[in-house]
Amino acid sequence: MGNGEKLKEECGVFGAFSLSSLVAFNIYYGLQALQHRGQESAGIAVYDGEKVNCIKGLGLATEVFNKGNLKVLEGKMGIGHVRYSTTGSNDIVNAQPLVANFRKEYMALAHNGNLINAEELRNQLEDEGRIFQTTSDSEIILHLIAKNFQKGLIEAIQETMRQIKGSYALVILTDHKLIGVRDVNSIRPLCIGKKGDTYFLASESCAFDVIGAKLIRDVEAGEIVAIDKNGINSFRLEVEEKKMPCVFEYIYFARPDSVIDGKSVYFTRLEMGKRLAIESPIEADLVVPVPDSGVAAARGYSLQSGIPMGEGLIKNKYIGRTFIAPDQKDRETGVKIKLNVLKELVKSKKIVLIDDSIVRGTTMKRLVNLLKSGGAKEVHVRISSPPVKYSCYFGIDTPTKKELIGARMSVEEIRKAIGADSLHFLSIEGLKKNIGLESICTGCFDGNYPLEVSKGKSKYLFEKK
Repeated sequence: MGNGEKLKEECGVFGAFSLSSLVAFNIYYGLQALQHRGQESAGIAVYDGEKVNCIKGLGLATEVFNKGNLKVLEGKMGIGHVRYSTTGSNDIVNAQPLVANFRKEYMALAHNGNLINAEELRNQLEDEGRIFQTTSDSEIILHLIAKNFQKGLIEAIQETMRQIKGSYALVILTDHKLIGVRDVNSIRPLCIGKKGDTYFLASESCAFDVIGAKLIRDVEAGEIVAIDKNGINSFRLEVEEKKMPCVFEYIYFARPDSVIDGKSVYFTRLEMGKRLAIESPIEADLVVPVPDSGVAAARGYSLQSGIPMGEGLIKNKYIGRTFIAPDQKDRETGVKIKLNVLKELVKSKKIVLIDDSIVRGTTMKRLVNLLKSGGAKEVHVRISSPPVKYSCYFGIDTPTKKELIGARMSVEEIRKAIGADSLHFLSIEGLKKNIGLESICTGCFDGNYPLEVSKGKSKYLFEKK
């Protein structure tokens, strides 16, 4: 909710391989289902039997593609990408998929994640005389595969995986294969689906639902899946790294109708709300979610506490990605354009306001003020995640530590800053228990990352301007 008030996921990836059908439209619909993961650029690359054709551009999938240009992308195998730029600027040159032609073969690659050793690897490759066309760390992966290609495709990918450090979910298109790769810690999600004789790869299972495909399974940590006319082959990079998927996929990033690593995102969020009610009970008249990010947790809080849930905040569903920002002197207008208070519902009531996170605190302060201005007697804020205290180095565009209100203030100080009558965050222990995975990355809450990171360095190869 709010410009800059939510953490941003980097990208969504999608792939399709069919024995009998053209895949461009399926990829397009898959990207639309993954649009929440990135709205700055979209692209599709399809192999037509002789070469890879690629169309990409800035904006949403619906802005980049139409019936005319999708019909041009003829082929039975292809990949797609939606991007939120953390590395480099929002420039067409950084839009994916990236396409390369080497050793008389074509290759296209789409990447979700972030490499923490990108700077060193790029310097090494440039010292070897390799030329980069983008400011994206994804191009490093393409260069490393090309460099090791004489060993064979799978071996080249495995050698690349040994060199790169960080998070990555990859879909790769070659002359004859569709390949999916998930990092050795499984930080970023990737799953496999099927419909008839067509296999699909996607960042989230919700992309399969829209095209009528069934989720088969998740790609495992350190796994390479190669799909061709003979079906699926699996290759594993044997490492002792701990499987630590990103906790924020369950808190906010993923669509609630997705299933990630066997866990329903919606029911996980519902349970977070229930746990929040157990950890921080309060006498109140109404549970109000922040649309749409707080809805599932608010329902869980309501079910556990017995306090009815109501739409105290109404969202304007016709706001686009960008709107003409109001004058800085009237920042409240920015919130009111997106949300308004249902005064008849909140008047003279004690409200429990539920959201999934507080990043900078500015939007939450305005929401509390909106509810109180609308007549709410008290506003008690409950957050279905712990305070965000640390930057992420693995593909989430987190503000710097000095911008994170959870890193600068105690819970009581945050409560005063946002004007709430009380404030409680879900505990890390409660969060982990509800998600129910053996281990999970909670680095943004406690600084315990899956890999050692150099805190003094830039988070990304080229910081966003």
